[in-house]
Amino acid sequence: MLRVPSLVTRHLSLSSGLLRRLAVPAGFATLASMTDRRNPVPSHLAAVHDHARSFADFVFVYPVISRRSRGLSIGVNLNPDKRCNFDCIYCEVDRHTAPRALGVDPGQVRDELVAMIRFVKQGGLARAPKFSEAPELARDIKDIAFSGDGEPTMVPNFAACAQIVADVKRSEGLEATKIVLITDAAGLDKADVRRGLEIMDANQGEVWGKLDAGTDAYYRLVNRTHVSFERILKNLLVTARARPIVVQSLFLRVHGQPMPRAELEAYCARLEALTRDGAQIKEVHAYTVARPTPEAYATRLTAGELEGFARTIRSATGLTVFTFD
Repeated sequence: MLRVPSLVTRHLSLSSGLLRRLAVPAGFATLASMTDRRNPVPSHLAAVHDHARSFADFVFVYPVISRRSRGLSIGVNLNPDKRCNFDCIYCEVDRHTAPRALGVDPGQVRDELVAMIRFVKQGGLARAPKFSEAPELARDIKDIAFSGDGEPTMVPNFAACAQIVADVKRSEGLEATKIVLITDAAGLDKADVRRGLEIMDANQGEVWGKLDAGTDAYYRLVNRTHVSFERILKNLLVTARARPIVVQSLFLRVHGQPMPRAELEAYCARLEALTRDGAQIKEVHAYTVARPTPEAYATRLTAGELEGFARTIRSATGLTVFTFD
């Protein structure tokens, strides 16, 4: 039986006549004229800054408007237990409150994902208060992303979860929708994860791997982990030799200071080494702090500072770099 959260059940029961009357707001033309042609999502929208991994009474599935996804992303939270192998100084996950669940129920993940997709298709999500500023962005699912309150590759059955998402995506007719894994790259060498990546490869999959530093010292400062920096670099290389990946990098101020020039140069050298050794880097996503951090000394860059970093990366590596402030 399909286990559908009650709020969605109510919306899915709307008459077809009411659904047909869901119109694009009159202000949409103005909104569209304000957006970057490469990215239809304005950065000022409240929904862009609210990436809460909860919606109604769902446990594992949640919707967000993501600038990096260029629209609606349906998140699959494989870490409601908040387990992670990084302890980043900028992480916005609230680790002081009790987790909503201690494990992943694959059947419930499937049911919630089906319910959310149908909720979007029938216009229910576009009518939700959270998306009232730009309901047109809540109608087209750009990706289904493994991105939760921890590191997705830490679950023991990642491949099974990837298969569930691929099956649901196919059955719901979402041929153009990507499956994205947002990862710190520490678990990309696990056998089960590699099987999951193969499933993703066959279903419009894409890996977004984290690289926040150029040296081991800065990596330890920002990501605070027992995982070796060399393991991260090796996992990115091996993964990107097999398929194009996106490198996601967060730049910030630490105790008031942005990444030092020498560190940025070392970071660029890491990207150059990856590509020289056969890594296929589709693009780099350079972004900064967007929400409250656990450490008061971890603060955001200005849009100008972030773009300055991006210009340096483009010049040094020749890679495509997009910024998200």
